[in-house]
Amino acid sequence: MNHYQQSIAIFGFAIPVLIGGAVIGGAAYVKSRVSRSFENKLTYYKTYEQNKQAALSLESEISRKREHIDRWEQLLGDETASTVTSNLREIEEGLPSKEFQKTAQEHPASKAGIASASAQKAAQVKLAFRATYRSMQRAFLELESRMPQLQMQELRIDPSTSSGSLNFHVTYTAWEQ
Repeated sequence: MNHYQQSIAIFGFAIPVLIGGAVIGGAAYVKSRVSRSFENKLTYYKTYEQNKQAALSLESEISRKREHIDRWEQLLGDETASTVTSNLREIEEGLPSKEFQKTAQEHPASKAGIASASAQKAAQVKLAFRATYRSMQRAFLELESRMPQLQMQELRIDPSTSSGSLNFHVTYTAWEQ
């Protein structure tokens, strides 16, 4: 083969084929990187959209429950001693006096029971009653419905010398703000 044909073969065919192969290979490499990057970004976008929907769902749920949260904050912000006293007074008015009598109420200053192991601010309330079992159940139900921040810590029931009555000694932990 002479130099003329060799030059044409090298510069006319071989080099353009090599350059074309390099361009095609480079284009394929760039395309794979771009498509991989696109897939990653699409995955991140889908995750972002799912998280955004979850956040919007939580926000709407919180806004629906805002009145309950405000009520809880108001309950936790009230002074426990006066709230228990006023609620018990209202409960006593609704029950027969022969079946339900509050005999003692005290508010110890120190934490005890579960409140002593918790970092949450709490107060203790010790109550004593002379009542029938049914009246006491109704009173507990009413008190705990009005003050859901109360947690019964101790309940002692002793027989009373009065006819048909029992002595109830109950200790509540009242969670506060």
